[in-house]
Amino acid sequence: MPKFLTACVVAVATLLFGLPAQATAIGGRALATGPTFNGGVYAIAHVGPVVYLGGAFTSATYGGRTYPRMRLAAFDARSGALLSWAPEADGTVRALAAAGDSIYAAGDFHEVGGHTRDSLARLSPVASAVLPFRHTVTGTAYALTTGNGRLYLGGSFTDVDGKQRSNLAAFVLDTGKLDAAWRPSADDAVHALAALGNRVYVGGGFHFVDDEKGTLRLAAVHGTTGDVDPGFRAKVPAEVRAIALDPAGVYVATAGVGGRAIAYAFTGALRWQRVFDGDAAAIAVDKGVTYVGGHFDSACLTSKNGVHGACVDGSEPRYKLAAVTATGTLAPWAPQGNGVIGVRVLSVNRSTGTLEAGGDFTTIDGQDRRRFAVF
Repeated sequence: MPKFLTACVVAVATLLFGLPAQATAIGGRALATGPTFNGGVYAIAHVGPVVYLGGAFTSATYGGRTYPRMRLAAFDARSGALLSWAPEADGTVRALAAAGDSIYAAGDFHEVGGHTRDSLARLSPVASAVLPFRHTVTGTAYALTTGNGRLYLGGSFTDVDGKQRSNLAAFVLDTGKLDAAWRPSADDAVHALAALGNRVYVGGGFHFVDDEKGTLRLAAVHGTTGDVDPGFRAKVPAEVRAIALDPAGVYVATAGVGGRAIAYAFTGALRWQRVFDGDAAAIAVDKGVTYVGGHFDSACLTSKNGVHGACVDGSEPRYKLAAVTATGTLAPWAPQGNGVIGVRVLSVNRSTGTLEAGGDFTTIDGQDRRRFAVF
């Protein structure tokens, strides 16, 4: 049996029976494991040690062989083996989320696995089957998250299933139906979502959510009512591209003239920020360490930057990837990515104790890591 099919059997067994995974420490050099891709990786989701990837790629390379993978792929994070899971999307996959017995995908596609699916699809995690969940979205889908028995969608759209929805919508997971009651409205694009408890954090380029003051670019809304939460008010200097959460608070990556990684308390009070000489597009947090990805080449020593985001008061090299301690200090972890866009997505896989990075880079520390790397 081919290696990638054998790996799929192992992955299915893990999903069904919960086989233990061996943990490894985050940090250090990129591991020589996992597939590489011929196009950008934009989205990552996990079910145990199985990692699901979405993006703009059309093939994956593993073990010296190249396999068709039309914008969706999966691999076993313990062995690095490419799995046979391969539903085909006819457009870029921009977001993935795992919930129950399903993988949800969002993006620019209109067809997945030969089935009509407008920007949203529900997939089996153990086969390439497209499951019942069919909706129409007028616009572009950018972000997904789950919580409170719902799948939340963010993007740049005006309606879902013919019902007015301004860049935010929710679906009831048990029924797959559009949630008629959850209707917060953002006045511009939503690029990031994250849920914790009964809060859903919303980030993007908007000025207001539900016309409420103090919701510029970042807001919290109730997970079941959709009402803006007045207990969270954060000041964000530029467009939010990604959100991460942990028990200490909320973390965002921002674009703009120079990018930033910013940590807030659950009230929205500023805890710390780090400035980079290019956009920060991805963020993840684990055990108090915040990992940041983007298309920057330097981390500024202070919060000041100038023309085109250049650091004013000195800098340290950080090529597309950086880490920040719980107190906001720049950590020594500094793998060197390449490319103009660099890193688009970061995700911590707690089943295997690894950090995964996707984007448009082709090397990490000079080694072949085309569009995907594991640390």
